[in-house]
Amino acid sequence: MGLRENAAAAAGRTLTDEEHDYSAEAETESTPQPDPMADYEPGDDDPDMVPVHIAWLRVRKEVRAISKSEQYNGGGTRFNFRGVDTVVNTFGPVTLKHGINIFPVGVEAEHRDTTTSKGNKMRECTVTVSWMVMGPKGDTLPALLKSRGEALDSADKGTAKAQSVALRVLLLTGGLTPTHDKDPDTSYVERGNDGPARSAESYRDEILDKKTSQGRLQQIGYELGNLRMLNAKVQNETGEMETLDGLGRRIYSERAGGTQ
Repeated sequence: MGLRENAAAAAGRTLTDEEHDYSAEAETESTPQPDPMADYEPGDDDPDMVPVHIAWLRVRKEVRAISKSEQYNGGGTRFNFRGVDTVVNTFGPVTLKHGINIFPVGVEAEHRDTTTSKGNKMRECTVTVSWMVMGPKGDTLPALLKSRGEALDSADKGTAKAQSVALRVLLLTGGLTPTHDKDPDTSYVERGNDGPARSAESYRDEILDKKTSQGRLQQIGYELGNLRMLNAKVQNETGEMETLDGLGRRIYSERAGGTQ
């Protein structure tokens, strides 16, 4: 309270708006408040206050590899994969240790209704997520990172699943995380010339065959690439013309049911 207010109070009255002096209040309000973190010093349990790119490099040094230890086995299809939980459980404690925070700052989602090979109605979601990677000092990587994820669901979980897949893709690609599995290029078999070349239609029939596993579909894609037949067009199951590459990818995705 200023001198005018004190004098008015002693006289038993209140200042009018014209008499009131707001300068002291304005001065108080404009005075900058002290920074509560000005005297902060990292403790023994805190991460080193290093730039974000150094902190992320330290994360990569600790997360050396994540193997495809999980297996999908259903519908006559079997394959190994690295699940979302496995990847997050691996990266989570290490990013916490080095002060790395990862925030989704933008999500673009696309939805469409689809049907599985068994005739079940599903909702397909494809998302593009923009991520911000922040280091222990509060600085961020110079550009937003983007990753995509796809998922199928019969209820209302498709978008959440797709975003989880996008997070897994970000961590694995941003971390350049190997599997330490056997490289398929370590084995090579020379193709013989004694057999007749397969037709595009025969590959189409094998791709559409419900007994063809996802592993075989991947192998067919490899064969078509070697034969330079990926862009060969065939009549698909609905009577439309489609490339063998597009047909193979679509059938593989339908049979995967959003699980990678």
